[in-house]
Amino acid sequence: MTRTFSLLFLFLFLASCGGGGGSSAGGKTSQIDASEVDNAGQVADEDSATDPAPTLAQTFEVNAKLTGFSANNEDKVQKAIELIKQVVASDKFKSRILNFKYNGKKTFVQNNGLTNAQIYQKILEGAEKLSPAKNNAMDVQLETYYVDANVIGYTMANIKTIYMNRKYLGSSDFPPYKVAMNMTHEWLHKLGFGHDSEATDRRPYSVPYGVGYIMRDMAKAID
Repeated sequence: MTRTFSLLFLFLFLASCGGGGGSSAGGKTSQIDASEVDNAGQVADEDSATDPAPTLAQTFEVNAKLTGFSANNEDKVQKAIELIKQVVASDKFKSRILNFKYNGKKTFVQNNGLTNAQIYQKILEGAEKLSPAKNNAMDVQLETYYVDANVIGYTMANIKTIYMNRKYLGSSDFPPYKVAMNMTHEWLHKLGFGHDSEATDRRPYSVPYGVGYIMRDMAKAID
């Protein structure tokens, strides 16, 4: 049975800064490995300041259609959705995206020719490749499956569905902030961003991994 959650929250503007695996190209499978969930994320420079998050960050929504979820797992996803919205609404999320670095430069790996600021804007606009309207929302179709493997979930470029492995989703070792990370990682594939299929040194600096780790760290501080 499919249920649709459209969680709408409006956050107040924050007064100052700091508030608050394979490539997806060509129809290939994109998955995230469980061994990489707890990797260290990059922290923005302490002295890097930005303007407050824009209105689009405050009004960002998450529209999730769920299939095959137990009541407990639905509840976990719903909590993850709330965390995603709180993180995106914050000034700190904007700062960490804009100040993300690879090899000393403010850039993501495999950034599709976009600057950090353009990637941040693309996230807020929420125009997925298969649903290209700019609706200021993360639109995801989530479906569970089970496999006794070291894969949290996966998707493919030519489908809207993101598959989530019940092996991890139902585990107490996989709290809502990790679900938020996984959802964000896979959704960024839906925006057209990819990463190396192998665990290369640069892969953590790709958009799905880099932003996913930012989401994980910030959501954990809230959760």
